[in-house]
Amino acid sequence: MPKIKSNSGAAKRFSRTASGKIKRNKAFANHILTKKSPKSKRGYRGTTLVAPSDVKNIKRLIPYS
Repeated sequence: MPKIKSNSGAAKRFSRTASGKIKRNKAFANHILTKKSPKSKRGYRGTTLVAPSDVKNIKRLIPYS
Protein backbone atom coordinates (compact mmCIF):
# COMPACT_ATOMS: atom_id res chain seq x y z
CA MET A 1 0.00 0.00 0.00
CA PRO A 2 1.27 3.50 -0.80
CA LYS A 3 1.48 6.06 1.95
CA ILE A 4 -1.42 8.50 2.37
CA LYS A 5 -0.71 12.18 1.75
CA SER A 6 -1.45 14.53 4.60
CA ASN A 7 -3.64 17.51 3.81
CA SER A 8 -1.16 20.42 3.83
CA GLY A 9 -3.63 23.01 5.11
CA ALA A 10 -4.81 20.77 7.93
CA ALA A 11 -1.26 19.81 8.88
CA LYS A 12 -0.46 23.50 9.46
CA ARG A 13 -3.57 24.08 11.55
CA PHE A 14 -3.80 21.00 13.75
CA SER A 15 -1.36 19.04 15.89
CA ARG A 16 -1.56 16.11 18.26
CA THR A 17 -0.99 16.10 21.99
CA ALA A 18 1.06 13.41 23.71
CA SER A 19 -2.13 11.52 24.57
CA GLY A 20 -3.35 11.61 20.95
CA LYS A 21 -5.95 14.35 21.19
CA ILE A 22 -6.04 17.03 18.48
CA LYS A 23 -5.12 20.61 19.27
CA ARG A 24 -6.18 23.73 17.34
CA ASN A 25 -5.75 27.48 17.54
CA LYS A 26 -8.70 29.68 18.42
CA ALA A 27 -10.39 31.81 15.77
CA PHE A 28 -11.30 35.55 15.51
CA ALA A 29 -8.00 36.99 16.78
CA ASN A 30 -6.46 38.33 13.55
CA HIS A 31 -8.06 41.60 12.46
CA ILE A 32 -10.99 43.96 13.19
CA LEU A 33 -9.95 43.84 16.84
CA THR A 34 -10.92 47.40 17.80
CA LYS A 35 -14.58 46.59 18.34
CA LYS A 36 -13.85 43.49 20.38
CA SER A 37 -13.57 43.70 24.15
CA PRO A 38 -10.28 42.94 25.92
CA LYS A 39 -12.00 40.08 27.73
CA SER A 40 -13.01 38.39 24.49
CA LYS A 41 -9.57 39.02 22.93
CA ARG A 42 -7.94 37.26 25.89
CA GLY A 43 -10.23 34.34 25.24
CA TYR A 44 -8.97 34.05 21.65
CA ARG A 45 -5.38 33.41 22.80
CA GLY A 46 -3.80 30.02 23.02
CA THR A 47 -5.00 26.64 21.90
CA THR A 48 -7.91 24.36 22.62
CA LEU A 49 -8.96 20.83 21.76
CA VAL A 50 -10.98 19.95 18.67
CA ALA A 51 -14.64 19.09 19.28
CA PRO A 52 -15.31 15.34 19.56
CA SER A 53 -17.63 15.40 16.53
CA ASP A 54 -14.78 16.68 14.29
CA VAL A 55 -11.96 14.43 15.49
CA LYS A 56 -12.61 11.55 13.09
CA ASN A 57 -12.47 13.80 9.99
CA ILE A 58 -9.33 15.63 11.11
CA LYS A 59 -7.50 12.40 11.94
CA ARG A 60 -8.17 11.33 8.37
CA LEU A 61 -6.61 14.58 7.08
CA ILE A 62 -3.42 14.26 9.17
CA PRO A 63 -2.72 10.52 9.38
CA TYR A 64 0.96 10.67 10.43
CA SER A 65 1.25 13.73 12.65
